[in-house]
Amino acid sequence: MTRFESAKECYRAVGVDVEKAMQTAANKAISIHCWQGDDVVGFDNPQGGAGNGIQTTGNYPGRARSFEELKADFLKACSLIPGRKRINLHACYAVFSDGWVDRDKLEYKHFAPWVAFAKAHGFGIDFNPTVFSHPMMMDGLSLSSPHKDVREFWIRHCIRCREIAQKIGEELEDTVLCNLWIPDGYKDIPSDRLTPRLRLKESLDRIFEVPLPNVIDSVESKVFAVGVESYTVGSNEFYMSYAATHKGIYNLLDNGHYHPTEVVSDKIPALLPFFDKIPLHVTRGVRWDSDHVVIFDDELREIMKEIVRNDALDKVLIGLDFFDASINRVAAWVIGTRNAQKALLWALLQPDLKQAQDDGDFTYRLAMMEEAKTLPFGDIWEEYCSRQQVPVVWYDRVKEYEKTVLEERK
Repeated sequence: MTRFESAKECYRAVGVDVEKAMQTAANKAISIHCWQGDDVVGFDNPQGGAGNGIQTTGNYPGRARSFEELKADFLKACSLIPGRKRINLHACYAVFSDGWVDRDKLEYKHFAPWVAFAKAHGFGIDFNPTVFSHPMMMDGLSLSSPHKDVREFWIRHCIRCREIAQKIGEELEDTVLCNLWIPDGYKDIPSDRLTPRLRLKESLDRIFEVPLPNVIDSVESKVFAVGVESYTVGSNEFYMSYAATHKGIYNLLDNGHYHPTEVVSDKIPALLPFFDKIPLHVTRGVRWDSDHVVIFDDELREIMKEIVRNDALDKVLIGLDFFDASINRVAAWVIGTRNAQKALLWALLQPDLKQAQDDGDFTYRLAMMEEAKTLPFGDIWEEYCSRQQVPVVWYDRVKEYEKTVLEERK
């Protein structure tokens, strides 16, 4: 008997179908963020880099500097990651083959190369307006700015992005999550908390005025950020209320965007009774929204458990959002995405204990939860990787890629 067969028997003893779990994991797409590969620089302002609402730390050599380099790095990472994949794309990654245009004038043609890339490799695409790292972030404000010309610029940009997402969906015969996050807020205590939110609501009403059949619209809250420590316009309460009162708008949950004692794993089942979709950004905050590479930790496993145990795989849209420039960027993609896949498979292999809870048998529930922690999951993961035709041990392949490709980018 092989190690996998032995492990399979252990799981069968607690009522878990390993084959079904592996097949389910393989069919659930995870949206991999393109911005890990170049430190959120993008192609529309390569000299400026990240800023005006976002930042990346570190200077590891080999950052992707072009569409071709970013595609190559993304493919290298994907060759080491099991399961279905989507590309999570920001508007600042427009490809300008016939001249630069500003963000409020972007068109589908600037992203057609990404669609061709996705079609060639069987990827889906999700899309995001880029409302940061731009001179029109006046005093750190965009859609909530007191200046009408600033608001109008960003409204035009977001409307264009929704139209682009619609065209991407048509081309791929798919739906596209179009997620809106803005960094608007104040460093110190504001004298008016309401008016910026009224302006943001008015801007959102303009942006989402026209329903688009291939677009899933979402808004993303945040508790605070560097430079806006005292007040964030797009808070959780604001966006949750907006999504709850506007049909077809969803509140995306980013597990780095809440107070340190809050957990997204508990928010998922709280939203499921009210929303047919829950967009998700999986990241890892260290004391705040630091966007560290995702690891196989307790909260990641709890997030995946809540998705699985509530039969919400078709409802929760799993995307990733981390960026670390202090380590090999391809390795960061591989580590984070494999951990998300690993946690999903681990959750699918947990025994079903709902009936024990309903029966009030809390002793059995606790006992089985603890016993499940030492089931031979590693043997199942190795078999899963093998069937997905990706290596179990992969780091040497990234180091070879670094030596032959990344180090040449001087």
